[in-house]
Amino acid sequence: MLKFAWMMSDAHDLRISIRSRIHYICVMAIKHLTETIINQIAAGEVIERPASVVKELVENAIDAGATRIDIVTAGGGKNLIRIIDNGSGIPADELSLAVSRHCTSKLTDNVHDIRALGFRGEALPSIGSISRLSLKSRVADADSGFEIAVNGGRMDGPRPTGMNGGTIAEVRDLFFSTPARLKFMKTDRAEASAISDVVKRVAIAFPHIRFSMTGSDRTPFEMAATGVGSEGMLERISQVLGKEFPENAIGIDAMRDGVRLSGFAGIPAFNRANSLHQFAYVNGRPVRDKQIWGAIRGAYADVMSRDRHPVVVLFLNLDPELVDVNVHPAKADVRFRDPGLVRGLIVGAIREALGQSGIRAATTGAEAMLHSFRPGGGFEPRSTAPIWGKETVSPGNLNYSVQQSPFRPFESVASASSHGNGFAETVQEFLYDGAAALSADARASTISAPPELLAMPLGAARAQVHANYIVSQTDDSLVIVDQHAAHERLVYEALKNALHSRPLAAQMLLIPEIVDLPEEDVGRLVAHAETLQRFGLGLEAFGPGAVAVRETPSMLGEIDTQKLVRDLADEIAEHDTSDGLKAILDHVAATMACHGSVRAGRRLKPDEMNALLRQMEATPGSGTCNHGRPTYIELKLTDIERLFGRR
Repeated sequence: MLKFAWMMSDAHDLRISIRSRIHYICVMAIKHLTETIINQIAAGEVIERPASVVKELVENAIDAGATRIDIVTAGGGKNLIRIIDNGSGIPADELSLAVSRHCTSKLTDNVHDIRALGFRGEALPSIGSISRLSLKSRVADADSGFEIAVNGGRMDGPRPTGMNGGTIAEVRDLFFSTPARLKFMKTDRAEASAISDVVKRVAIAFPHIRFSMTGSDRTPFEMAATGVGSEGMLERISQVLGKEFPENAIGIDAMRDGVRLSGFAGIPAFNRANSLHQFAYVNGRPVRDKQIWGAIRGAYADVMSRDRHPVVVLFLNLDPELVDVNVHPAKADVRFRDPGLVRGLIVGAIREALGQSGIRAATTGAEAMLHSFRPGGGFEPRSTAPIWGKETVSPGNLNYSVQQSPFRPFESVASASSHGNGFAETVQEFLYDGAAALSADARASTISAPPELLAMPLGAARAQVHANYIVSQTDDSLVIVDQHAAHERLVYEALKNALHSRPLAAQMLLIPEIVDLPEEDVGRLVAHAETLQRFGLGLEAFGPGAVAVRETPSMLGEIDTQKLVRDLADEIAEHDTSDGLKAILDHVAATMACHGSVRAGRRLKPDEMNALLRQMEATPGSGTCNHGRPTYIELKLTDIERLFGRR
């Protein structure tokens, strides 16, 4: 009882304390915050980490017309950030304004007509309020430069200083005046890496500018200025993404209703495990917009596994008044006046480019295969028992579902052998031991291949190995085709064409199903009713807050109509498109294709193998199967010669 009484007394005291605090807050007088507090609050939004500082200062240098920008860091940017540029500089009488809140030279009276990277006038005062900021600048016709310092919000200067033309912004002891923020910083290495990522993203959009990064916390890195035009842009992209990107990319150039989309999209077989290699720009501004990422994912939905991500660099150019870049102080998010137009443009342009590019295999696939043959790369001696014994090769025990398949594009093919795939052993035996190592089911062609077939992209079929892999020959390469994955793609594309070339059959419900929805969702569904009817879903408004579903697609069988309609309403609300139903139908077609295609373990005649190769060459997207796995790998003759030490 005493303990209970004590607890009640403690709770009573706590209530009194809360009431007192609430009363104290309520009776405080309203007053203006100090300029330092205002800037520190703004810094909480603009300056999240050292990389944010670098982004703001580099954008200022670009807006000043710089053609050379040098970045120096120490301690992951927490100890030192120095940005040196050769831009137009800041006049001495404007230095004080440059570090004052809401002062900018980049904005006209129309806040919707924003053409510079910066425009809010918050970056420099925010940085100066949480660090020791030094800003030196010299304009072209000045006798000397001038320097101004901001130490935790306190301004000192300007005063004369010796320097070349341009601006030097130096930030030391970041967050020294707000030490609690330092607890949220990552390691020096992680922060330095984030700075590199920010600089590379900005550098892609401005290939005419030379960038360099140095410092005690990083390996020196330099991106030389390149030419203008698509060639210069592709050269700059290769500096960031690697020299293999141009060899595996397709040019994009499309326009719709005043919105232009340009850039480069990687072929489906050239992909990554995350989306960090996707770059999007709106009027030259690097953005991370969910609408754009969703459109990219939709464009590759049919040709790439869900756990893989394409490599793309896209540039959207449109009237500044059609896009709002003032959504967040960090300026990384944008809002389009017509998001459906932008999404449709991205999806349509990428799909059209992939369809017109013809069949292409990623160049990195051969490199991964060669790696498996090198010492330590996964090659197993011939003395080990082969995984592909007769008892293992049968259609019944091979599962090609994306959930269970151990094979992933661009991983070493040797890794598949440890899971029982046997792909590495098949290729190793064929290349290492020659014809003597071919399995018993191989059907080698004993006659010379016709020259016209050797000139085709996939060449002439020469053999079938382990009743699943077709080996073909071109003028300068060896091609290995997974017959099941290849035929699966062909059947899938044929089914899709049949599905979408005419309205789908619908089954009428004996009793219409009523789906209760918010009034605005009902309006969206009714607006798309004609499109939904083409896919076999018949619905109509049933009062202000419901729809009546009278028909559903026959090929779906029994479905959860309530969930389907609600999901479609959500998608239309977000993207202004009803592609969700189309995606469901495509998934059904993919399942049918998987079960209806040539199975692994089936022996093919030479004519059948060549017919499969010709169909692959004529079918868009046949470089990957429905699950995103590559359907073939090409080894150039030079790669094989390297393998045998001839090069």
